[in-house]
Amino acid sequence: MQYTRLGNSGLKVSRIALGCMSFGDPAKRMPWVLNDDAAEPIFRQAVELGVTFWDTANIYALGTSEETVGRAIRTYTTREDVVLATKLYMPMHPGPGGSGLSRKAVMEQIDASLRRLGTDYVDLYQIHRFDPQTPVEETMEALHDVVKAGKARYIGASSMWAWRFATMQHAADTHGWTRFVAMQDQYSLIHREEEREMFGLLADQGVGSIPWSPLAGGRVARPWGEGSTARAQVNPDIDPWGRPLFLDSDRAIVDAVQKIADARGVSMAQIGMAWVLKNPVVSAPIVGATKVHHLTDAVAALDIELTDDEIHALEQPYVPRMPTYF
Repeated sequence: MQYTRLGNSGLKVSRIALGCMSFGDPAKRMPWVLNDDAAEPIFRQAVELGVTFWDTANIYALGTSEETVGRAIRTYTTREDVVLATKLYMPMHPGPGGSGLSRKAVMEQIDASLRRLGTDYVDLYQIHRFDPQTPVEETMEALHDVVKAGKARYIGASSMWAWRFATMQHAADTHGWTRFVAMQDQYSLIHREEEREMFGLLADQGVGSIPWSPLAGGRVARPWGEGSTARAQVNPDIDPWGRPLFLDSDRAIVDAVQKIADARGVSMAQIGMAWVLKNPVVSAPIVGATKVHHLTDAVAALDIELTDDEIHALEQPYVPRMPTYF
């Protein structure tokens, strides 16, 4: 395993992050998630491979992902050996502190997450989305107070327009509050819109990218039209506005991945992940592993250096699309 600092912070993370949205209680509106027994081999493998950066969220399986992750830390490793991240924003209950980024919500949700995780602190506390109904100063001061209270070591954000992220970071700078050190954004060969403005901003601000869905929900990890995931069978491939997340033109990208993988004698997942890892602003792609080979492929990608010709073949077919910020 390779390790790196998260952006310009002093926090060292494994270059592959374990995404924990697939763990929890399947009865909590997410039938495709893995319970403790089913998730056991993946947690064990993460520890064996040195994948020490684990990411979850309060909304994942309605809190039961955090509970599962907390038990896994106590069972398979130690709290000190894991960089633990969680998130807030999505609705957990109908009360005024059950969603969003108000001061009430931030204070209520960090305590609820810590109870479920069974820990006194998280290493990285992230806002899952931007909250247009709450002043950015209110959110940033509340997050700063969470850090000063010792309940989080660092803060991060996820999936928003670059100008909104810049506005929040500026509020922190202006008032001397804690700054974001990480941006969890959607980035893969099929979703490259972060290259337009966000990645330049992250490089300028010394913020690390921890991309979610680095293999586009598995689309670039298998030949075009072949197979599907259990999650994909439940969640349609459309965004909240009814627009398709994937385009017919994406087939050329997937075909290029397959051709390069075949020529190198490696899996398609390794090629797709190697492409994401080559971006200098990317600290650690998040791998939502549900099978043991998902982590081994991701770790193997760290040793793949793509040629200029291979990179051109992978990038040339890309067609722009609207990012899914909601």
